[in-house]
Amino acid sequence: MKRIIPALSIMILLSLSLKSQNEVDALRYSRTTFGGSARFMAMGGAFGSLGADFSTLSTNPAGIALFKKSEFTFSPSLYIGQTVSTYNWTKRDDSKENFNMGNAGIVMTTKAENENSAFRYFQFGFGINRQNDFNRRIRIEGTNNENSITDVWVDYANGIYYEDIENDTYGDFAYDLNPAWWTYLIDTIPGTVDQYYGAAEGGPVMQKKYITSWGSQNEMVISGGANIKDRLYIGGTIGIPFIRYFEESNYGEIDEGDNFNGFQSLNVYQYLRTTGSGINLKFGLIARPINWLRVGAAIHSPTWYNNMSDKWYTEFTSVADNGEKLTSLSPEGRYNYRLETPFRAIGSISVVLWRIALISADYEYIDYSKSRLRAPDYYFDSENNAIRSMYTQTQNIRLGTEVRFGHFSIRGGAALYGSPFNEGINDAETIYYSGGFGYRDKHFYFDLSYTRGESTSDYYLYGSENVSVNPVSNQLITNNIVATTGFRF
Repeated sequence: MKRIIPALSIMILLSLSLKSQNEVDALRYSRTTFGGSARFMAMGGAFGSLGADFSTLSTNPAGIALFKKSEFTFSPSLYIGQTVSTYNWTKRDDSKENFNMGNAGIVMTTKAENENSAFRYFQFGFGINRQNDFNRRIRIEGTNNENSITDVWVDYANGIYYEDIENDTYGDFAYDLNPAWWTYLIDTIPGTVDQYYGAAEGGPVMQKKYITSWGSQNEMVISGGANIKDRLYIGGTIGIPFIRYFEESNYGEIDEGDNFNGFQSLNVYQYLRTTGSGINLKFGLIARPINWLRVGAAIHSPTWYNNMSDKWYTEFTSVADNGEKLTSLSPEGRYNYRLETPFRAIGSISVVLWRIALISADYEYIDYSKSRLRAPDYYFDSENNAIRSMYTQTQNIRLGTEVRFGHFSIRGGAALYGSPFNEGINDAETIYYSGGFGYRDKHFYFDLSYTRGESTSDYYLYGSENVSVNPVSNQLITNNIVATTGFRF
């Protein structure tokens, strides 16, 4: 499982490897997005200096200190992940829907007994906020006239004695070269024992890949705060995030032009399940130097995931010209490891105009090159070096506005999440647009929001030191509808 992808393959990053616990996983769980209540989402997540919304317990926990009444809230959500993929001038699209809970929680507020005290209110909050949604389907199709995935297996296999591959059913080759051997997708060149050829070597072949992922990253929050003279608000959160990630894919090649003797098609099925939980600390403050201005700041410690667990397996299938079908199933791999995601810092400012309108902005700093993989029985040197060389520091900017008309409000927002990649490796910058409305009275509120996210990134079907393919251009679109109901008491 811990065999390292060659250097060139590492540089093409976003392809699904037969191995896990690498730089791709580190980024997936480090790059969280804004999520939570409908009001929070509608305003682009720009709540770092506003507070009084349960979602802020995961961003700037000082937001809890602006509650002056106890409150219970929950936010069901509909998420739709869409993908448009273009590979060698062939375009395909697909989507996946998921109904989930954006957040749910309770804040208990206590007024200070001593009216002469600097402290006006104390708050305690508990609940859960959604940080990532992994539901997506990707459909890729196109003709490759230059090579085949069998070229990659040949590149890996050359120089290895054939019996080492043939008999390795539980070791380094159990998830790629061994099943490729037993399905006759690679074989030794006649007269040699360590040089190979592929069943579809050099192409042309029709290539297809269908990827389905699902799961989520949610954070349980335990928070406390204090209101000091209605001018300074402080808060802290113990965050306990949970990861559930599942992915399965089918990669296929078809000899549509009858170019290869004895080969008709191949299929590689891959399954991966990742689970884990961690812990982090968040601290924040909000200052209100004058009535119409608020300034906020927050820091997030790294998140320490100390019980990450992966399970995976692969199944290879080949079909010959005569219809003969061969299948080889790998063993089920399991591995436990640790992941540390980066520190974050957030600065915020907002302006409140005559209590009927507000404008808010957040700036977030994060350095994705600081993620680290660890295990007691493996050093992860190559993987952590890949993290350091491929990822970089980046900034996220969130903007939001709200206008009130009595009990009703309309809202809008936008957010720009910078690319985590060093220049020239990939892009993956994401832009979000959002809007919504709400109704609020003394004891009850209801909010509705819609958020759309757009990004484009390159995806590579496979690669090795001597074999490369054209990138698949993936346009990734997220649609999120959130409805929040809240009760004050």
